[in-house]
Amino acid sequence: MLRLELGRTPAYCDGVNRRSFLQIGAAGLGAWGLEDVLRGRAAAAESGRPAKDTSVILIWLDGGPSHHDTYDPKPDAPAEYRGIWRHIPTNVPGMDVCELFPRQAQLADRYSLIRSMHHDTGDHFTGGHWMLTGRGEVNGANTPQRYPFIGSIATKMTGARRAGMPANVAVPYAMSIGLRPGYFGGNYLGVDQNPFETEGDPNADQFQVTNLSSIAGLTLDRLDSRRQLIGGLDRLRRDADQRGIVEAMNRFDQQAFDLVTGSAARDAFDISTEPSISRERYGRTSWGQSVLLARRLVEAGSTFVTCHFGGWDTHWDHQSAMERYLPQVDMAVSALISDLVERGLLDRVMVIVCGEFGRTPRMNDGGNGGPPLSQGTPGRDHWGNVMSVLVAGGGLKGGLVVGASDRLGENPAERPLRPGDLHHTIFHVLGVDREIAFLNHSGRPIPAIDHGELIHELV
Repeated sequence: MLRLELGRTPAYCDGVNRRSFLQIGAAGLGAWGLEDVLRGRAAAAESGRPAKDTSVILIWLDGGPSHHDTYDPKPDAPAEYRGIWRHIPTNVPGMDVCELFPRQAQLADRYSLIRSMHHDTGDHFTGGHWMLTGRGEVNGANTPQRYPFIGSIATKMTGARRAGMPANVAVPYAMSIGLRPGYFGGNYLGVDQNPFETEGDPNADQFQVTNLSSIAGLTLDRLDSRRQLIGGLDRLRRDADQRGIVEAMNRFDQQAFDLVTGSAARDAFDISTEPSISRERYGRTSWGQSVLLARRLVEAGSTFVTCHFGGWDTHWDHQSAMERYLPQVDMAVSALISDLVERGLLDRVMVIVCGEFGRTPRMNDGGNGGPPLSQGTPGRDHWGNVMSVLVAGGGLKGGLVVGASDRLGENPAERPLRPGDLHHTIFHVLGVDREIAFLNHSGRPIPAIDHGELIHELV
């Protein structure tokens, strides 16, 4: 294993200063060890299945966005369900979106909407765990992650698409419902499968990725000496070890060495080199620049990049929050899709926009237990019975609406889908074996996905 201490980071939300580190190695590898992973990749190649050069950008709307006020408007419902904003047509007949999404409305032929996703829980933690790991089994009283993030499973199998790039990245950090890395963690796959976090604000003038800054107290000569020492120790074991573990470790140590000494990651993370017209196109906000950075990373060879957009728990003063947030989402998502099209990358980059659940079809009175409107405009509460998910690219079809909610947006009315269906589709795009399993902490083999199937309409 190669572990590099890279200095201090700002305090996390729990107030604890923790050392930032890059750890790439053989710890906590579950049912498949490194040799198995590499052998699995080789077997897939030998089976005649074409190797994929695909990636995923997940825009995570932490807190749960309203499906009514984004991708599933209900113009014919009563006012307390219909909400504050009008619907507008897109360039796909019959597919309307919220009026605060005018840019996305012009690109609807490039993406598809799932309007029947559900897991039937209104608990933030359960819903987040469902969407990010494919299982429930946690709640607000018992929040620790139980299963690995679907992106961690995928990148464990694929690695990065280019040498010298981190495979699994979170911009600016991996967080779900205030937990870091929360349900984005590798869990029983090992902490080395947690996302590489950029930290900081990509919109800041002096933005710099902490984990790729100069390595305090460790020169390249010393790093190279350590690498040679590890190689020497490995050679002592090689004669006795016939299972390929040493060779596998050598490959992963090489990846670590390439990451911290090479220029690929450093150049990709340097968003300051992006032309100003491109930066303005995504929006000069933290969210917009996070998505632009994600595009730079997948173009350079990262496999799974998550952008964290927080603040969607709008129980009251819903209008103010949505009129602040939705235009930023509209600009960032439309810029990303257009940019990928122009760069010839859309077919190899899958874009996903979702949160942990939708919000109540009927708006509340804005009082939060007090007098009506005392907390601002009416809001919407938690709702896991149905939600919307945007998917684009990765070779999937655009211009489709998959499934439908009922007249009031309370439950699926057509083609109900669950998180596992989305995860099967992600694995299909990335070329990951959808039947793969890993050992959990108790030594029990756990399938990566335990329900659902490929969303065939999108393929």
